Formats: sequence, C-alpha cells, structure tokens
Amino acid sequence: MGTFWMPEGASTMSGEVDSLFYLVYWISVVIFIGVVAAMAYFAIKYRRTRESYVPPIVHENRFLEAAMIFIPLILTMVVFTFGFKTYLKMNIAPPTAYTIEAVASQWKWDFTYPNGKQVTGELHVPEGKPVKVHSTSMDVLHSFFIPQFRVKQDVVPNRYSSVWFQATKVDSFDVFCTEYCGTSHSGMLAKVIVHKPEDFEAWLNAGDDRPLDVQGESLFKANSCNTCHSIDGSRIVGPTFKGLFGSSRTFADGTTRTADEDYLRQSIMQPGSEIVESYPNVMPASYGTTLRPDDVTKIIEYIKTLK
Repeated sequence: MGTFWMPEGASTMSGEVDSLFYLVYWISVVIFIGVVAAMAYFAIKYRRTRESYVPPIVHENRFLEAAMIFIPLILTMVVFTFGFKTYLKMNIAPPTAYTIEAVASQWKWDFTYPNGKQVTGELHVPEGKPVKVHSTSMDVLHSFFIPQFRVKQDVVPNRYSSVWFQATKVDSFDVFCTEYCGTSHSGMLAKVIVHKPEDFEAWLNAGDDRPLDVQGESLFKANSCNTCHSIDGSRIVGPTFKGLFGSSRTFADGTTRTADEDYLRQSIMQPGSEIVESYPNVMPASYGTTLRPDDVTKIIEYIKTLK
C-alpha cells in the first residue's frame, strides 16, 4: 500500500528504501519534538520574573555533554551503515541483469533492446528479472525517475550512467524527468510496462502490423510532439498539425512553400531551416538524430490524416 509520502512500491528495493526513509523520518520527528519540548520547558521554568533577578552561574555537566556527542554519533552511524548498504545494492546491478539502452532528448525517452528493437516513450520489462537501464543524453541534463521502483538517476550529455531494478508486479508505471530541461519538461513522460516473462519475450520478438498512420500517431504522442503542436487547430508553441499537409506556409523571411512530404520531413529533421511566420525557433534539432527515417515517414502519414 502507498502512503502519504510514498506511492505503492513495485520493485525488490522499494521496501528497503522505504525502511531507510522512515528510519530517518522518525528519528527526525523524535529529535524535533524533544528539542521543542525542551525549549518550551526551559522558557517557562527559567523565565525572568522580576527586574532584580540575576540567574545563577551554570556549571558544565560532563554526562550531558557526553550524551550530546555519543547519541548523535550512534544514530549517524546506524543511518550511515543502513544507507551505505542500500546504496551499494541500488548501484551495483546483478551480473545477469537484462540491459536496455536509454537515450534522453528534449523531450522524450528512446529505448533500445539487445535485439535492436527501438521504442519511444515505453520501457517494456519482464516481471521478476533484474533490468539495467544504461542511459545518456543527446542535449541537456535530464533525470530518469520511476517513483514506484524508488530509482532515480541523472542522465548527462556525453557520459553514461545506469540504474537497475527488478519489478515485482505486472502493471504500468510512470517515468518522469526530474531535472528541468526546457519549456516542455513537464511533458517528458514515459511508461514502464511490466510483462510476465513469456509475454515480454512475445512482445520483444513481435513486429508492428498496424497501419502507418496509426503507428505515426503513437510516435507523435511518444515523442511529446503534442506538447508543442495541436491537432485541433488551436495555437500553442508551434504550428498546429490540423490541415497542415498541402497548405501554404509563410516563413519569417517572407518566402512561401507548400507543406508537402519533403517539407514535413525537412521540418522534422532540420527544424531551424525554415521558421513559420510568427512562431519562435524553439524546436530541438535532436529529432534529426533520434528518429529513424521510417519513424519520420509514419509521423508524416499521421499528419496527412489531420484534415
């Protein structure tokens, strides 16, 4: 069961992390109550009742001074020992862990499996088996966070970091970016989908036989395109996709062009090459390196359906 502080745990490490959290929490509560109670007691007992009152000289108490040194020391060592053991467990993946490559970019997560399968916005994992997520960033600092698994790891450009977990429940869980990474930071979401081991193998080896435009719609959402481009004609950060295909586009330099397939592909792969009039040049160039050519084709097929 979840609590006020924590959602329901769904990994082998969640119970241990929660125990460490509540150990520190209750120690802090006891110390806080003790300090406040002592302050109130001393303020009442030793308050000055008359102007001529001169308080007596207070002499040191060796026992009290020793207690103030050794009790915090013992508490600190208990928390350190417990915390260091948990830290090692969380940062040293089992040698049998299944490794998945993750690439963060503004504003999406791309996952690549050992057999070459690539998925955007969905991390599929088997239940009951350790999984290691090996990650890097294409642009700015991001952070990979799954609250129910109690794992969080910064994802830094030009270097690799990793985090591992073992899911204990078949379900889907949210993935958040917890480092501010730009205007659509709050929309940089993904899902962890936990399968039974046999179902995971079936998913891993299955193809996608859905129509291209349906696959394109999934990619549109998974790549967070909907945070900047509407499909109902409303104006947000970027131009709407409704009625885009085949329309005439006017650019900031006064030139015009018909929004055909070549234009759409160029706008995705090289977003700064032609800026539509009255819109800012804020679309990340990372889509040109993280999207496969067939993915771009699928997104274009989806845009064509938005009349």
